Formats: sequence, structure tokens, C-alpha cells
Amino acid sequence: MMIVALTGNIGSGKSTVAKMFKKLSVPVYNSDKEAKKLMQSSKKVRTAIMALLGDEAYVDKKLNRKYIAQKVFENKELLGRLNGIVHPVVRKDFLKWTKKQKSPYVIQESAIIFENGLQDFYDKIVLITAPKEIRVKRVMERDQVSQPEILARMGSQWDDERKKDLSDFVIDNISLKETRLKVQEVHKHLLDLSGV
Repeated sequence: MMIVALTGNIGSGKSTVAKMFKKLSVPVYNSDKEAKKLMQSSKKVRTAIMALLGDEAYVDKKLNRKYIAQKVFENKELLGRLNGIVHPVVRKDFLKWTKKQKSPYVIQESAIIFENGLQDFYDKIVLITAPKEIRVKRVMERDQVSQPEILARMGSQWDDERKKDLSDFVIDNISLKETRLKVQEVHKHLLDLSGV
């Protein structure tokens, strides 16, 4: 079974593209969603996060996402340490999930593969891109956050050009119709590569 990464910067439309792959019966693991679940359910993770960021990281045993985001997006060192707690747990969970799948290939949707030096873990990498102004607009509408907050988050991610050189497939996600066609094309390539 091939392990494929689906990555892209904030607002590029990874989740939209992931849904398109799901419609083609490809199992997709959403790292962000699963990380939030594990940050909530794992006592070991919760304890480590509170030790790093303080008890305010959780309110009534629920993850205080706004507080955490404010703490780490301004501080790269803190963000790196938080990732050091969460990512190994997510990776372990993903590998466990992979074993249960019956498919020529699976996809792990994750924003910061290159930033964390995890590209060698995957057989193939699919990068989703979109112009910066479109991405900012999408995130402002989706998350109800200000432009400076989004730009701060974007600042912690590599730019698309740097990622393109390390990716096997690039999907420009501007027009949904064109994106859908490109997804089908990439899907066919991946099936061929997996020997199906």
C-alpha cells in the first residue's frame, strides 16, 4: 500500500481536495482533525501541553484553541515544541489507521510536512496551491480571523515555490471544476504507480 501526503499552505483547499479523493473511494486521514482529538483524549498529551503552555491550554478539560494559537503562532520555538509533543502521537495513530485500510493507496492530509522534515515518510506527495490573496480571503471567511492573524500563520509555513520542488504532483486549486479534473488525473497516476 502506498502512503501519499496531501499538503498545502493554509487556505489552499486541502480539505476540499481531500473530499474529492474520498469520493473516488480513497481513504483519507485528516491529521489536523485527529491531532485535535488526540490533544483532547490523550492524558499524556494533555499533561505535556499544560506543562509547556500552562493550565490555560485547557478550559473545563476542553482544548483552548484560541489561547494555544495566540501562544504558538507568535513564537516559532514554542510551536516547534508543541509539534514535538503532538506529531509523534499523530504519526503513531496514522500508522495504526493505515493497517486497517484496504486500498491501493491512502492519503494523509497534513499542512506542515516539509516544515517538519517528514517528506521522506511518504511514497508520493500531492501539493495543493492557490494564490496568496485567495488563500487569505478563504481563511478570513472560514475562521472569522483578522488578516494580520492569518499572515502570522502563513509566516510559519514554507512558500509554495519551495514546496513544489519537493512534491510529486501539484494541484492549483482555483476553479473547482479544474481541480476535480486534476484530482482524477492524479488518482489515475497513483493507481498506476501502486500497480492496480
